[in-house]
Amino acid sequence: MALPFVGTLRTMPELTNKLLFTLGLLAIYRIGFYVPLPIIDQAKLQSFQESVSSEGGLGKLMSTVAMFGGTDIGMATIFGLGIMPYISASIVFQLLGSVVPQLEALMKEGESGRKKINEYTRYATVLFCVIQSSAWLRFLMERDIIPAAYQSFGFIASCVIVMTAGTIFLMWLGEQIDEYGIGNGISMLIMAGILARAPAAIQTLATNATFKLSEDPGEIGPVKLLLLLAMFIGVIVGVVIMTESQRRIPTQSARHVRGRRMTVGARQYLPLKVNQAGVMPIIFASSLMSLPWILFNTLRGVTASWIDPDATTLGARFASGLAQFFEAASDAFGQPSGFVYLFLNITLIYFFCYLWTAITFNPKDMAENLKDYGSFIPGYRPGKRTADYLEKVMLRITYVGAAFLSLVAIIPTLVQDSLDVSPIVASFLGGTGLLIVVSVCLDLVHRIDSHLVMRNYPTLLNKR
Repeated sequence: MALPFVGTLRTMPELTNKLLFTLGLLAIYRIGFYVPLPIIDQAKLQSFQESVSSEGGLGKLMSTVAMFGGTDIGMATIFGLGIMPYISASIVFQLLGSVVPQLEALMKEGESGRKKINEYTRYATVLFCVIQSSAWLRFLMERDIIPAAYQSFGFIASCVIVMTAGTIFLMWLGEQIDEYGIGNGISMLIMAGILARAPAAIQTLATNATFKLSEDPGEIGPVKLLLLLAMFIGVIVGVVIMTESQRRIPTQSARHVRGRRMTVGARQYLPLKVNQAGVMPIIFASSLMSLPWILFNTLRGVTASWIDPDATTLGARFASGLAQFFEAASDAFGQPSGFVYLFLNITLIYFFCYLWTAITFNPKDMAENLKDYGSFIPGYRPGKRTADYLEKVMLRITYVGAAFLSLVAIIPTLVQDSLDVSPIVASFLGGTGLLIVVSVCLDLVHRIDSHLVMRNYPTLLNKR
């Protein structure tokens, strides 16, 4: 498949130019992550990265935010915020579009309404950039990663402007890929940030690999290596199948009379995706599951200062018991492999699956559209009966999609604990990163196939 496609590129210069243009912008995107802010103490920053990576709750929160934004835990470069502020602004306006009548009306206006909402999203992105960069720089100042000589308003304000401009530039890069390249620009940037971690995972895997059958703790023997490879292929195949899975509901078009001709109604299908919510439930659940650890860990430190070891009063015993409770809660939420963490994480994934599906899928509007186009579902009257049927079907398939997302979310934790491998290696066996990469790759393949089909070339999926 690869060699014929390379030959096809020679005869399709417009597709070749789109691919090269996209790769060039992605290269610029990655170069920016190696340009640090001038006021950062790089030695202390590296030490901070190593300590955060070993922590449970805070490390998981920062890793999730960094991965989804296409950045890194360091976040002290000109592109340190990544594309996360723009994604946050887009999610906010998408959620507000279902509850604010003015935004809902703009969404229904077509291209003009979409441009207006994009304009509002850009303004909100700038606001989010200023808030996030200011909070992040203050966080670094409290840990002396920014030297005292540079902790003035002028230096901090200049860094806020640089990081904000970096995110706006990344947003512009994504729009250029949308217009002149190939693929969804923002998704391509996120995928590039995730795949940039692959060399470190491969290096870790090669360093710990051994050919001895009796492996030491932390080592990866040949049996474990083959098992990891089989699991990697199996998870990718499963993600592809579930991402492309659809529930096809048969529809029938009514007969149309046009002049003297009568058009016989055609039988078609209404596709409903099993994983309608995409990767968003895992993102929300992972972020929220990290917040309790931060809260209980902070409260544990506060209550620990109240304890007087020599006091025997009721207040002292209460403070001691409260500190022990916060310590136990912090430990429970700081262990991703614990029962409490896994149970609440899966519960939140199911909750956000149904919430996101309810926001993005409107069975009433879909039923009205079928009615307007003269189509109907056999056995169900157009209107309310059709809307109720579509809602019932979506509730059932969303349950399956949520179960799939829950399994994908907990696979890295289970692999890390059961096989004793590094977290960076286990992250490529499931989780949010793998789901994003597979989804973006499938979208890219479909876009390339659409160009090949127009020229009557064999597609990457070997379909004519």
